[in-house]
Amino acid sequence: TATDRPRNAATPSEHERMKFPAAAVALTFALASTSSRISTPAHSFSLNMMSTQASSSARTNSRAAVGSKDASDDGGGGGRHPLDPIGRNFDNSWLGQLDPEDPSNRIKSLSYARGPENEDSLNRASRPVFNGHFVEVAPTPLRNPRLVLYSSDVAERLGLTEEDVTSEEFAKFFSGDVKGAFESHEESGHIDTRTWATPYALSIMGTRQSHNCPFGTGDGYGDGRAISVGEVVVSPEALDGPSSARYELQLKGGGRTPFCRGADGRAVLRSSIREFLASEAMHHLGVKTTRALSLVVSDGPNGNTSRRPWYSGDNKRTLPSMDDPRLARFSDEQKRQLLSQLAVQSRGDPDVMIMEPNAITCRVAPSFVRIGHLDLFSRRATKEMKSDGSGPKLDPSTPEWRELEKMIWHAAFREFPAAAYDPFHEKDDIVGAAKTLLNESMEAISTMIGGWIKVGFAQGNFNADNCLVGGRTMDYGPFGFVDEYNPLFAKWTGSGEHFGFLNQPQAGFANYAILVESVMPVIYEKLGEEEGEKVQSEIMEKAQETFQRKMDEVFRLKLGFDTDDAAADPVWETVEKLLRESRADYTMFWRRLTEVASEFPTLSSEAYGDMLDLLCGSDEVREGSSPFHEPLDAEYRSKFLKWIQMWRETLKLSDSSSSGDNNEVAERMRKNNPKYVLREWMLVDAYSKASKGDEYMIAELLELVQRPYDEGTEEQEKRYYRRAPDEALQAGGTAYMS
Repeated sequence: TATDRPRNAATPSEHERMKFPAAAVALTFALASTSSRISTPAHSFSLNMMSTQASSSARTNSRAAVGSKDASDDGGGGGRHPLDPIGRNFDNSWLGQLDPEDPSNRIKSLSYARGPENEDSLNRASRPVFNGHFVEVAPTPLRNPRLVLYSSDVAERLGLTEEDVTSEEFAKFFSGDVKGAFESHEESGHIDTRTWATPYALSIMGTRQSHNCPFGTGDGYGDGRAISVGEVVVSPEALDGPSSARYELQLKGGGRTPFCRGADGRAVLRSSIREFLASEAMHHLGVKTTRALSLVVSDGPNGNTSRRPWYSGDNKRTLPSMDDPRLARFSDEQKRQLLSQLAVQSRGDPDVMIMEPNAITCRVAPSFVRIGHLDLFSRRATKEMKSDGSGPKLDPSTPEWRELEKMIWHAAFREFPAAAYDPFHEKDDIVGAAKTLLNESMEAISTMIGGWIKVGFAQGNFNADNCLVGGRTMDYGPFGFVDEYNPLFAKWTGSGEHFGFLNQPQAGFANYAILVESVMPVIYEKLGEEEGEKVQSEIMEKAQETFQRKMDEVFRLKLGFDTDDAAADPVWETVEKLLRESRADYTMFWRRLTEVASEFPTLSSEAYGDMLDLLCGSDEVREGSSPFHEPLDAEYRSKFLKWIQMWRETLKLSDSSSSGDNNEVAERMRKNNPKYVLREWMLVDAYSKASKGDEYMIAELLELVQRPYDEGTEEQEKRYYRRAPDEALQAGGTAYMS
């Protein structure tokens, strides 16, 4: 499948929520009557839930590596080992600060083990893990590894040169042969080559889950095919944020772990290309994300392969047209709404099995601490409490409680050391650390989701286990960039409405509520019920305001207004409905509107007809250059004409352009409305060609996504500055995926 893993439940079931004495973490986000300024809540961006009615030359900041060196070449420079920059700087804080699985618990869990007999000794058999923050497990190396792509920017941050990256040792290490890669190192016996996978919990839309776990207890979730192979200490200048000065290296597709839940632990070339390109694209779009260092494929006829369900060329959805006789009793506006709803709901499952080569992407981040990590250890620390808060008191003397405290301290250390760790750790002030962690995470997660909305990104499977505490985009599985605008857009067939495009703020808030619920026990234990309840209430109220504010700011900026200029809000509300009804391409519309702002810099200009013509573009001049999949009829030309006038007059009267000159407005819009995003039809074309040996387009896309806000070359504009072809909106594996 697109995610190469068992599917999570698409719709959260009712599940008893953990509560603390007289102070359940209220999911105010989902349940309270959040006042919305939007007159149409079902399609607004408020927090209310929506519902349906390298064979290439070197590239800047990245490289195609089709021609990697073979075993006869010397790696590195000046005689040093190619992996010296990372090997000598390993400092695995996850292993040093946190606890391994207890041996007695491992013995207990082996009776549940599922998998080949020889996997037990290698710690790769699927089994429950009852305690500990990690299990040591070695990756399963790929046969015939070949480096396909790498990011020179990420390599440079790790101290690796081009010669290092194209060495045999690099290909070995990042294809899973961790120990073998260091065999030739003069200090190989002193380099920490331990590798590990971690357990975490699953929560969907604020509801804690365990029934999807193969053992029915929640003890089987975790890194099923992602294996961490080291934390590399770097200089603070190599980071993009406030995190600890280190990068963790994680091999996605590295083989089975105890959390594989019966799967093979592998990723295929198709999904690995998507992961690599998407993470790098998101970085250059200015949204916090995990990065990609390398993509290694198992090459040749003897390479590793996996069978995956996928879509044949015949798997397409067909939607009725506006003149379909079955819709005759509806008005045109109702027809458009129905067709828009059908476009979201009509998503089929794969219909063929295909054999694909295995590949491994090395994803890199200062930390991979998930909300699911804290969720798991909080559940265990409070497992004796009943849902109404009665039962045994919070007991800080238990091993489970100590695991929770360690996890909170580690999250603070990794993600926000200056704010949440350094001021509190020596004083053992876990309350101060926990409160600061929650405040910093609130800002980071809400900012990340605001970035997603800005660039038209739908994550697709935004559970708490896929949400990093540091507000960093991760897990590029069933993601997609919006083509034809729909507030409930999603590529994944299992996304439902709750993970739809403009419902992501609500999903993010639900994840954040789980984080609060997971951290609050230590605050209640130290402060008592009354003060703890006050802290919790203040945090949740602040979070609701923060998530809403971030969404407000997004569309203000996209329209050319300042972030605090509420005059933009009704302008967005008005055009949102028009975009839904006119089959508008999300990215093309906003960039075309930016062109209007640039070409008509004087806000007093009343050439609204010319502005509309520029906005609409012309498919006759260049195919796909109009943001509208169908030409606007007279009714909608009139509506958009009135809206353009509204937009311009509001700008003129607002404080966002005090001089009456639109240049500052146009520049603000250019920085918030990308011209190029990584559309699925581009990815399909790239990985389809790569599967036949032509990897040039992968490198071409990697170059494209590095400057998404620039105008691009003439060739890039011709090929990629266009709306999705109509057939791409119908084809399985492109329009939707399982």
